[in-house]
Amino acid sequence: MAIKTREEWLEIRKSGLGASEVSAIVGMNPYMTNIELFEYKTGIKEPEDIGDKPYVKYGLEAEKHLRALFALDFPQYKVGYKDFDLVRNEKYPFILATLDGRLIERETGRKGVLEIKTTEILKSMSRENWKDQVPDNYFVQCLHQLLTTGWEYVILKAQLKYNYDGEIFLQTKHYHIERSEVKEDLEYLQEEAIKFWEKVQKREYPDLILPCI
Repeated sequence: MAIKTREEWLEIRKSGLGASEVSAIVGMNPYMTNIELFEYKTGIKEPEDIGDKPYVKYGLEAEKHLRALFALDFPQYKVGYKDFDLVRNEKYPFILATLDGRLIERETGRKGVLEIKTTEILKSMSRENWKDQVPDNYFVQCLHQLLTTGWEYVILKAQLKYNYDGEIFLQTKHYHIERSEVKEDLEYLQEEAIKFWEKVQKREYPDLILPCI
């Protein structure tokens, strides 16, 4: 079934664990605890609608341009996209994700996910989080997309914005995550997702897990 509106998409997301949410269940989401996610999924509380936040609007508007740039810079991939591209795991339909892009390696036919991030680097710690690695919450998000799709890889394209005394500098990074290299992480995340969703179905609070600071 095709999703036509953001409101419809938000409603469908309530029926499972989305990629941007799942890091909370393993204590790796700096913006949300596993208890808060539990309360959102059980309807005890309603999450804040951040659709009108400037940084969210910027990210949504920039996404189409960054996706087009990726296609230009990496012609070895066929890049596909559709609005509200929500997919579910075949065995565990509560494991779901909305894709920023679908990739196919032209030479091999292997399928993968394109994930796009835009972020403003305001602190030195933020800069370190992106140095030679994917920040933990975004790494878990990429793992979840592999779980959802069953595909072979994720490429994360990150645009990092720096503002120095009114001068804006942009840095683009690309991170490639292969399924074959993260099998243990995928197994762990799937187990935790199943256990958390069972708690949601039974309306039994999980033990609080706080993110590392």
